[in-house]
Amino acid sequence: MALKVVIVGGVAAGPKVASRIVRLCPEAQVTLFEMGEFLSYAGCGLPYYISGVVKEQKELMSTPVGVVRDPVFFQNVKNVKICNHTEVTAIDRQNKKVSARNLKDNTTCEVAYDKLVLATGASSFVPPIEGTKLQHVYTLHGVEDAEGIKASFKERSAQNVTIVGGGLIGIEMAEAFAEMGARVTVVEAMDQILTFLDWEMALQVVKHLNAKGVKVLTGTKVSALVGNGSVEKVITDKGEIPSEIAIIAVGVRPSSSLAKAAGLEVGKGGGIVVNDKMQTSDPDIFAAGDCVEMTNMVTGKPCYVPLGSTANKQGRVAADNICGSGRDRFPGVLGTAICKVFDFAVGATGLSEVRAKAEGYDVITVLTPAPDKAHFYPTAKTVMLKLVVDKATRRLLGMQGVGPGDADKRIDVAATAITAKMTVDDIANLDLAYAPPFAPAMDNIITAANIARNKLDGIFESVTPMEVKAMLDAGQDIFLLDVRTPDEYNAARIPGGVLIPLGKVRTSLDKIPHDKPVIAFCKISLRGYEAALILKANGYTNVKVMDGGVVMWPYGLEN
Repeated sequence: MALKVVIVGGVAAGPKVASRIVRLCPEAQVTLFEMGEFLSYAGCGLPYYISGVVKEQKELMSTPVGVVRDPVFFQNVKNVKICNHTEVTAIDRQNKKVSARNLKDNTTCEVAYDKLVLATGASSFVPPIEGTKLQHVYTLHGVEDAEGIKASFKERSAQNVTIVGGGLIGIEMAEAFAEMGARVTVVEAMDQILTFLDWEMALQVVKHLNAKGVKVLTGTKVSALVGNGSVEKVITDKGEIPSEIAIIAVGVRPSSSLAKAAGLEVGKGGGIVVNDKMQTSDPDIFAAGDCVEMTNMVTGKPCYVPLGSTANKQGRVAADNICGSGRDRFPGVLGTAICKVFDFAVGATGLSEVRAKAEGYDVITVLTPAPDKAHFYPTAKTVMLKLVVDKATRRLLGMQGVGPGDADKRIDVAATAITAKMTVDDIANLDLAYAPPFAPAMDNIITAANIARNKLDGIFESVTPMEVKAMLDAGQDIFLLDVRTPDEYNAARIPGGVLIPLGKVRTSLDKIPHDKPVIAFCKISLRGYEAALILKANGYTNVKVMDGGVVMWPYGLEN
């Protein structure tokens, strides 16, 4: 008898499960239910469809050769029965069947299963504030939302747009609206945007957004959206913001109500609990995608990181185990994430410094900005990296990358290294590809790993820009030694820095005090390191280098 599989959810994980099952078990009878109209679309591409980078809606739900993945496609090519506009209302685990209701004509049906897959995704969280039901207030959770936003922007000739929430979707939507010519304000209740980054790295993104005309208000709470039928302004605890359109982008929550009602185990965060085969607490029911609780591969603890990439990988694992291979396992996630912020790539993998310390790790960090290609190559651009390394084991725990250069490939190398439990010593000797158009001879991540090794071995003593700022704010008597050139110094400088170019340090020792802490730096602190070595060779005992130099100073500069 043919294997009967019912799948609930048709965006990412569900279609992946269906496609893989019919490849492995062509005789299987696969039925997929989807509440909406559209199937297997790229939700992460919606901001780019709204901005016009992606020209047509169908591009988001087409195969690489342009065939639209609609019900006819799934039936004719995959032999999968699609029931869209249909809600699964109940699961009868004892009799192994689901009840469903057609949302267009309200008819109902029951379908039996041997194996059931829940790929119900997530729903946008809308905070309990006044005015979220006004017209031209949107979340961004599907193609229908994207079409509404596009129509609204055109209809209202929107000049002012407010994004409530500074996460991935909020920041991507900020770029989209700015590219469309709107005045954009991002309001974030926390003290930083993009919380997968540490504060100082997030501030680099804020500075870039500001430079592109996007206003970012952190530590700011929205109390209401007001208007006469349509939104007209957003009220915050720091003032009012005129708004013809408002986007609520404060995150999503796993859609697990169907699983809960069926008595399946659900985690504290609301995600369906699954094992590494993607089985729920009922071995005949699997779950995958944004509706499930995941495991952090570094800490081993439950986490929730909803991404289309993860949903597809989980869907494949579920299908393999449904079809009886029993070999495939999903090990968890590192929380790897990346987004485009105008001409910046902004990404991270593994643990941030804040998270690592909260988990009890004793860490050292590295801040290192450098060109992503050979410095002499015309298209070289800066990437700012931050490494988080466990002192006890020398293992890489996390990395963040921000800047106009190719941060993505360094993030991917770091994700691989963390998965393999590599130390910075291992990373420093990776045989990475080198040619001037693609990378420097010592790739950015290798340089960062070597700096970490120097710190761990006591060769490189450093302080972070945040520690330097705290010293200055506290009135500590320190000597900030700026070893850049006069032209660099005159263009932009850290308040309180004393200019002594590197080439003059040896002949200017009389100007550098022995009786107070000396903190050396330059543009990226490579020359600062050289200056520190010179000073130590001449008897200075309290010398440190400021990590990341002027490039990674997240505060204001004088000019």
